[in-house]
Amino acid sequence: MSNLSTKDSNLELEETSDLSSLDADTFLKKDIDYENSHDINYRNCSWKKTAGLLFSEYICLAIMSFPWSYSVLGLGLGLIVTVIVSLLCLYTGLIISDYCAAYPHLTNVCDIGQHLVFGSKWVWYATAVAFLLNNTLIQALHVLVGAKYFNTISDNQTICSIVFGVVSAVACFVFSLPRTFSHMSSVGYFSALTMFIAVILAMVFAGIQTHPFGYEDSTPVVWHAWPKKDEKYVNIMSAVLNIVYTFVGQITYPSFISQMKKPRDFRKALVVVTICELIVFALTGSIVYVYVGNAYITAPAFGSLVGNFKKIAFSFALPTIVFLGALYSNVSSQFLFQQIFNKSSVHRNSHTVKGWGIWILLNAVLWVIAFVIAEVIPFFSDLLSLMSSLFDCFFGFIFWALAYFKLRKLYYYKLEGVNVGLLSLFKKSNLFQKGEFLLNVLIFGLGFYILGPGLYATIQSIIWSYQADAYGKPFSCKSNAL
Repeated sequence: MSNLSTKDSNLELEETSDLSSLDADTFLKKDIDYENSHDINYRNCSWKKTAGLLFSEYICLAIMSFPWSYSVLGLGLGLIVTVIVSLLCLYTGLIISDYCAAYPHLTNVCDIGQHLVFGSKWVWYATAVAFLLNNTLIQALHVLVGAKYFNTISDNQTICSIVFGVVSAVACFVFSLPRTFSHMSSVGYFSALTMFIAVILAMVFAGIQTHPFGYEDSTPVVWHAWPKKDEKYVNIMSAVLNIVYTFVGQITYPSFISQMKKPRDFRKALVVVTICELIVFALTGSIVYVYVGNAYITAPAFGSLVGNFKKIAFSFALPTIVFLGALYSNVSSQFLFQQIFNKSSVHRNSHTVKGWGIWILLNAVLWVIAFVIAEVIPFFSDLLSLMSSLFDCFFGFIFWALAYFKLRKLYYYKLEGVNVGLLSLFKKSNLFQKGEFLLNVLIFGLGFYILGPGLYATIQSIIWSYQADAYGKPFSCKSNAL
């Protein structure tokens, strides 16, 4: 492999679709040397910069849906689900790190999807559609929440909500324009810090306010350790999916790793961020839920605060509302940009008018689509559940169980020089490896459970909400304030 053109990368993809050899270290060294010779160097992220991206992805507004999930599941079950999901996502994240280290020519989740399923091109296209749709829905969520924020803090109710949606989309678009993740990292840390402050304030305000927003003497503040006996399956599943959505961010990991100087260091960033997010998620869900109670919980939970408490806490979340939406736009735009210009293109590697023009256009188009989706689907919790059931099943669980099996076969191939089937691999494994093998079978099945019953529960919840007239109308000027 004398150069790193797209043609050569595609050749590597075909050659390593089975257990054939790939010198990962040599490939990585050549790739880094190649990038260093360009004006725009993509592979220049340290693990600390990558941690900033992960912090911004996880210390986000979705944390404030945890109190609602706990109000359905009960505090005890809610905490159990939180711990289990966090550990599963940490484990699958470590698999992704190992997979990308073993196959450094795979630069996004679409490449990995194709690589996992016998090099099938249709899998690449199907994954690409799901990848872009998932990211665009997240962008739409941030347009929706941005409009919700401006409506909440504004005392002037004459301004149309659509205007606030446009303002949110434009702000996110501006912050999505840096070309590399390295340039996004410092803003990511700031975004995570301000969101952390917002979460702390929400917990403090929930504790010191005399009563939650909308309080009535006839309905006291109560909380439960377990789900109510008559709680509907649909509500329980929606609450679980909200938690799953917040933890499942693996769709971006391959893209982040592809711009790291030392891809194996991704494990450091992932472990640090997971420990922090588990603590923050559990504390936020527990404290806010206990002080607000079942009857007054909203999603996001800022809506359960009164007066200025709500405005102050919600305002610290604004950088996250803008930046995280921008980050997902950036991830999608980089993916599309790399399909338009190959690795040797001057427009990809240098500051050309055409290169920047296409880059800006891609981001602009994505934000226009996101704005339209936000106006057509004007709901929060059900949108989280919908994304979780449709995409997290694959990008959070199924893909990475398959990746584990492929890595195990690769390890055995290098050790014994023999390509064996999964059943033979299980029989030849030691006790610990058999346990890990069965864990990944469980993860694989969990993904399909989220896709099947999870999607049913989400759709049913949306139907009930429409029947109850809980949603606003598309492109409505009506305020959606908390």
